[in-house]
Amino acid sequence: MWESLVEQIGPLEFYGTLVSNALKALVIIVIGWIASGWVKRMIKRRVMASDALDDTIGSFVASIVRWIILLMVFVAILGIFGIEATSLVAVMGAATLAIGLALQGTLGDLAAGFMLVLFRPYSLGQYVSIGGTSGTVKDLNLFFTVLVTPDNVQITMPNGQAWGAIITNYSANDIRRLDLTFGIDYADDPDKAIAILAGLAKADDRVHADPEPWIRLVNLGDSSVDIGCRFWCNADDYWELKWHLLKAAKAEFDAQGISIPYPHQVLVQRSE
Repeated sequence: MWESLVEQIGPLEFYGTLVSNALKALVIIVIGWIASGWVKRMIKRRVMASDALDDTIGSFVASIVRWIILLMVFVAILGIFGIEATSLVAVMGAATLAIGLALQGTLGDLAAGFMLVLFRPYSLGQYVSIGGTSGTVKDLNLFFTVLVTPDNVQITMPNGQAWGAIITNYSANDIRRLDLTFGIDYADDPDKAIAILAGLAKADDRVHADPEPWIRLVNLGDSSVDIGCRFWCNADDYWELKWHLLKAAKAEFDAQGISIPYPHQVLVQRSE
């Protein structure tokens, strides 16, 4: 094909046309790449600014639109080099099986992405654990789920792995239960310790009155008498409430003579 063209129009004009087409294709690629990214960001901004639309769907749709634009750029480049779209469809139709086998993992990620958006086990901004990997969901696109850990490390997970893993969503519900256990010395009064913990819970507005706080003696350990607490709070208050109650309980126990023992053993000697 190329040899006949060279003979018809001459080598100089042929290679000049080829270079010209290559430059046009390069310009289209650059413009298409920039435009697709701009459109994706614009769609995400519009969706996030709207209360009626879900951020997760917006991110996913923006990713689809970008890939459609890039596909159109690819078809336009083929047209520059004289390859008709109908011919491309025929060739791709004949090679569908080979492409499917080669890209079965990628196609699986694509299908999983649609399933994640359809059934919504997690959304943007939620804190989740996927197959043991925890982080805040920052992006969900056609092929990947992007998590960011509390220490600001980005984790990119293929959608196929995310869909096939156990997903724990810590942000799905507005209310969570906070479980704490405090160990006191065997010489201390457990009722007094329970009253102290109940007072701390009652004094903190973040602890819900319904369901009411649950505080019980739960275990006689090797070194301590263990008191278990169950407090209900808003999901957004979970960590701050936990840290506050731990510190407040330590301070109040110290002030009222309740000791938190170190792990220890008592040696008993018996005379013959």
